[in-house]
Amino acid sequence: MTKRPKPGKLLNRTLMHAAAKLHYIEGLSQVEVSRRMEVSTATVSRLLGLARQEGIVRIQVAELDEADVLGEKLCAALELKAVRVVESDKAAALNSQVGSILLGAGLRPGSVIAIGWGRTVQSVISAGLPKLPDVVVVPTTGGMHETASHFQINEFVRMAAEQTGGEARFLYAPSMVSSELHAVLLRDPDAARLIGLWERVDAAILGIGLFQRDGVGADIGFATGEAGRVAGDVVRHYFDADGNEMRWPGQDNLMSISRAQLRRVPLSIGAAIGREKAGAIIGAARSGMINALVTDSRTAAQILDALQQPDV
Repeated sequence: MTKRPKPGKLLNRTLMHAAAKLHYIEGLSQVEVSRRMEVSTATVSRLLGLARQEGIVRIQVAELDEADVLGEKLCAALELKAVRVVESDKAAALNSQVGSILLGAGLRPGSVIAIGWGRTVQSVISAGLPKLPDVVVVPTTGGMHETASHFQINEFVRMAAEQTGGEARFLYAPSMVSSELHAVLLRDPDAARLIGLWERVDAAILGIGLFQRDGVGADIGFATGEAGRVAGDVVRHYFDADGNEMRWPGQDNLMSISRAQLRRVPLSIGAAIGREKAGAIIGAARSGMINALVTDSRTAAQILDALQQPDV
């Protein structure tokens, strides 16, 4: 004859299971669990301890995988706040880690998220961002005179706002304007309101560009001999391998968040893949315009190798 558990023991296991589910699965604090279950925090602590003893809760410390190890090494080497490394070399695969960093940033209703442009940013946003209700999403720059989809920054802002449950704000202006139009836009009420938000950006998702002499932006007019020193850019703010600013004619008429404003952003996530971008990523980190990085394992390994070279 099977021995039936005593009613009191069965009730106790039910309470242990309920407390464990609320605390470990739903992520509630012991104080919140006590309120939900209408018991004291001491009782919750006792139930959680018993749940571990009874095997209802099994805590396992997983070994760090190669991507985690690369991320830790890269975070220390580049002196960043956070680095996340994924195994896939597909840009869309970065989105879960970008989302994870955003969720850990303590963003609240009214927090401002700035969006950059480029293929990687496009892929990350197309793959989806987490819910961050009532944030304000803004572009980091005006529109580009390019028809390719990865230049359509206002569309990225619209998508990001839709996914997060936030509010989109658009900048209806080109990224490069004349000095006369620049002055007019600064006085325009709608443009001025958006530009004012660049001063209080809480988080940013930014692409890291690789400067190519025959690529987009190659004709912006660097002084003779300087183009060869350019390592890359963030929102068309160019830098060398050490992160030093590389100024170019017309830069003062950019309709974009400034280098100084980017350096003040509490969380600026650079999203980049491709081993050829190792130098640009190093320069971006040293420039201070990004303070977090999401990349793939091959690129991470290439960056670490590059940092071992004596002239890097």
